[in-house]
Amino acid sequence: MSSMSFFLPMEKIPTVTHQQKKVSVVKGKPIFYEDEGLKAARSKFMACLGQKAPKDKFKGPIRLTTWWCFPTTQKKGDGEYKVTKPDTDNLVKLFKDCMTLCGFWKDDAEVASEVIEKYHADIVGIWVKVEEL
Repeated sequence: MSSMSFFLPMEKIPTVTHQQKKVSVVKGKPIFYEDEGLKAARSKFMACLGQKAPKDKFKGPIRLTTWWCFPTTQKKGDGEYKVTKPDTDNLVKLFKDCMTLCGFWKDDAEVASEVIEKYHADIVGIWVKVEEL
């Protein structure tokens, strides 16, 4: 398998980021956990990506291209770049972790090239392309 692409339509793209894990101290030791928003985002990504997972895992080096298509606004029309939060690197981290768990590749360290773009779009969702380089 050398490449695949697909679109994940969504009513609302999860914008909670992987960095939003919570920490509490139990018996003097830090315990990290996911809050409900992060759990919901992970669950949504896993459900969508699980349906698109390849039969055979991609092998590195791999290029991952994602286009994050957010709703249009009164000021930003279809196809215009989104220049507000969330940051692209924060968006893709949880998404890549979910792709790893769904079996797109063995380890996300195999992703040697990333193209991450944010747009405003009439159709909301995430376009994904995975390529072996």
